[in-house]
Amino acid sequence: MFNSTTLEVAIGLVFCYASVALIVSSINEAIASVLKLRSSSLLEGVKALLNDPKFAGLALNLYNHALVGHQDQGNANSAQEITNKPSYIDPTHFAIALIDNIQTMPGDFAQLGKDIDAMQDPQLKQLLQGIYGRASGQIENVHADVAAWFDAGMDRLSGNYKRRSQLYCFIIALVIAGLFNIDSFHLFTTLWQHPAIAAGISATAPPADISWKQFMSLPIGWTVDTPALSPSQFAGWLVTASATLFGAPFWFDLLQTLVRLRGTGNKPGADGK
Repeated sequence: MFNSTTLEVAIGLVFCYASVALIVSSINEAIASVLKLRSSSLLEGVKALLNDPKFAGLALNLYNHALVGHQDQGNANSAQEITNKPSYIDPTHFAIALIDNIQTMPGDFAQLGKDIDAMQDPQLKQLLQGIYGRASGQIENVHADVAAWFDAGMDRLSGNYKRRSQLYCFIIALVIAGLFNIDSFHLFTTLWQHPAIAAGISATAPPADISWKQFMSLPIGWTVDTPALSPSQFAGWLVTASATLFGAPFWFDLLQTLVRLRGTGNKPGADGK
């Protein structure tokens, strides 16, 4: 089983990674909110899905539909005129809005088939013809299949967004590691030599704020004795940035487990034993 020193080193490292991950997540969410990255990403995804890169056809009409752009007037002629772009579109609402923009006679299922046949986009026409043919004369079945198609497309879009977000988080974490000199190798070595440094760290579960005092009590930061930047130090920053990509919830859950495990034994004394 773990000895006292190993536990304190693990707790110190985990608490550090959890704290940095929480800071990184907060900064990333703030940036995404200010720059409206989610709504912009969704817009690009819808344009790609509907083969409307110039946002002048089906995609524009979709965003003008009340079910999608309910916070706007519905008369936009470009993406710039849409002031409240949604960050999420319900698949069912997407399906209804799309069919509403294709059909010329609402409620006439036979006419809907003719409207689909008259579409200029061969890829979309082929897709919707297949959906229409499998609908058994029920518009609800058309809506359900279109919603499923949209949902699958958004899953791919979500995956791309998460990958980009992971990259942004890594860059932010690396910057924080450099600013605070959070060198994982130095942190490990110092905690191993002085495990009592981590003795006062307690479990903090999200979404509670981290203890800044406990965070800054760790062997991080710049001092007059800090050596000049070395490859080892930069590698330590990279380890810190990479570790935070597991996310704050992962590290805080692990921290709680380690603190509970420590509670079954004695905490190290001032001499680190």
